[in-house]
Amino acid sequence: MEPLVQIQDLTKNYSGHPGAVSNLTLELSKGKIIGLLGPNGSGKTTLIKMLNGLLVPTSGKILINGKNPGIETKAMVSYLPERTYLQQHLSVGEIIDFFTDFYADFKPDVAYGMLQNLGINPKDKLKTLSKGTKEKVQLILVMSRQADLYILDEPIAGVDPAARDYILRTIINNYNENATILLSTHLISDIENVLDEVIFIKNGSAILHTSVDSIREEQGKSVDTYFREVFAC
Repeated sequence: MEPLVQIQDLTKNYSGHPGAVSNLTLELSKGKIIGLLGPNGSGKTTLIKMLNGLLVPTSGKILINGKNPGIETKAMVSYLPERTYLQQHLSVGEIIDFFTDFYADFKPDVAYGMLQNLGINPKDKLKTLSKGTKEKVQLILVMSRQADLYILDEPIAGVDPAARDYILRTIINNYNENATILLSTHLISDIENVLDEVIFIKNGSAILHTSVDSIREEQGKSVDTYFREVFAC
């Protein structure tokens, strides 16, 4: 089976910050939940932005279903950025209407079902919601699409611990089994039970890409414990 994402010799240099991503080569298979893990400044967000076509690589290539990041891949990728980007003056229902019009694969019934489960009123204006509730709304929008690749940047960082299990169940239950989720987070212990694979990234390079089961069997440790040892956290 062809990999969903192919990354070959990918490099991104910034002025005054060479090697934000450096000669990175990865393949992401279909039907996997993959943790993108690394300390601050390791290159995770830069990689995520390049996958979404928000940054142009200095060199190397990215292919998503054989396509370069751009107009065609935006229909394949559902992206949750770390910061809220939605229009604050709109109601939740108005934002759902916008997504329904903009994305052919958006399922408004799925979105409304998740809102109901979380007790979020679609008539509420976004500006009246707490930071955590805004992030839940944004995740609901992302997971209500039938995409090939879901890229989630810190999806549970701003929510209370009681809501994290629900959010993780939402992620697992609302994506196509042939799709892939790439999930970046610092809260490894909270999410490692849903992961199939992990990528450890340091100084813009992947130093490990393996299955969660391999870490547990070969190292005899949880992903969180092993991560802390590798990065001396």
